[in-house]
Amino acid sequence: MHASSISKSKPVSGSCPRLGLQVMRRILIANRGEIALRVIRACRELGIESIQVYSDADRHSLPVSLADRSLRIGGPRAADSYLNASAILGAALSCKADAVHPGYGFLSENAEFAQLCQQKRLVWIGPQPDAIRLMGDKAAARKAAAAANVPTTPGSPGIVGDCDHAASIAATLGYPILLKAAAGGGGRGMRVVATERTLPAAFSEARGEAAAAFGDGSLYVEKFLTRVRHVEVQVLGDGNHVLHAGERDCSAQRRNQKLVEESPANIDDRLRSRMTQAAVQLAQSVSYTSAGTIEFIVDGDSDFYFMEMNTRIQVEHPVTEMVTGLDLVKEQIRIAAGEPLGIGQHDIIARGHAIECRINAEDPERGFAPCPGTISAVVMPGGPGIRVDSHLYAGYAIPPFYDSLVAKVIAWGSDRVEAIRRMTRALDEMRIDGVKTTVPFHRRLLRDPAFVGGRVHTRYIEEHFFAS
Repeated sequence: MHASSISKSKPVSGSCPRLGLQVMRRILIANRGEIALRVIRACRELGIESIQVYSDADRHSLPVSLADRSLRIGGPRAADSYLNASAILGAALSCKADAVHPGYGFLSENAEFAQLCQQKRLVWIGPQPDAIRLMGDKAAARKAAAAANVPTTPGSPGIVGDCDHAASIAATLGYPILLKAAAGGGGRGMRVVATERTLPAAFSEARGEAAAAFGDGSLYVEKFLTRVRHVEVQVLGDGNHVLHAGERDCSAQRRNQKLVEESPANIDDRLRSRMTQAAVQLAQSVSYTSAGTIEFIVDGDSDFYFMEMNTRIQVEHPVTEMVTGLDLVKEQIRIAAGEPLGIGQHDIIARGHAIECRINAEDPERGFAPCPGTISAVVMPGGPGIRVDSHLYAGYAIPPFYDSLVAKVIAWGSDRVEAIRRMTRALDEMRIDGVKTTVPFHRRLLRDPAFVGGRVHTRYIEEHFFAS
């Protein structure tokens, strides 16, 4: 079965058996790059065999060389490999894997693929398909949040059928509005619309982009709030209990793509308590299992609104790990194996401050254009409080077929000032030769007075760094 046909599978009642770590012998990793390497390391520490799938473009990648076993699944294009459900399932069955870890991106939030894994008696290391399906439909997720008494941004009650329908909603809300893909995330299929005159073109663009990225062009409408912050809450659920692991501020963005994340956010304790309680409330209402993230926008000092839920591990999960001491990937695996959460809410205590910079193979001087190529030399930073998650090595050829993320640098400090200083020092040490990267941009951002003062909103970088 090809990836394009997985939506045709019939629902199956119940779920595959949970094995327990003592009999979960092999995990197949249905991903690539730094997140695949992250899962391999968690498996090794848990004494579980790791099976790495790879495309032709990733044959010489670090995850392939470090996994216990590796299997080719297709050509270099994602559609032929990491989005090829049939090839991934075939690989999992041929190597007698017990479970599949999807990482993030690709098929990680595809409910039909999760369901197919369960039909094949493979443990899905993630939430149940019904939860993925519900929270993956952004319009349905808004309804679920409202039903759980979680504040939602004013907007359409569901999917808008056409541009005229969107226009009628916009007339009620007032401009500017935000068109968002119902099936998507990561900023794709999203357009800010300032006036009624620009709505038709924006609607057509957003729908086309959503259809290309997610196979579904459905859109919904929200009131666009300016100069807000993006704050998300990490949750963990085992089917019986849900707890939170604090929040992350992801406001440093460009075109809705996160660039820097940090924890804790610069909010007061009362707002933090209300927001984390709302996240737990929503996760409990959908009987959530595994790790997940509930994302909010914060307007001013006291108002927050539900934006979406990501039913997978996040790119920025290391900042939460650095301040809490949790290993979120191990927790995912333990929960999927049937183990209850071994901690209570009172056991999770945030200490210090952590910041993550996403390092992409992109050229900031050319509009962040992707820069695939061969790494001629690489020096990763180290020292107190520094963690680097990366799959780079000297001689590695960055393929042009996938996301351009090549490293994540995470700095921890006893407070935000120390974390910024350590990150600045780490970026000054970092060297990646052979391709352009976003390291120079991050160096500049970390010295920006507004960033240092904690005053960055979601539009700040576009307005102050790239304004025409």
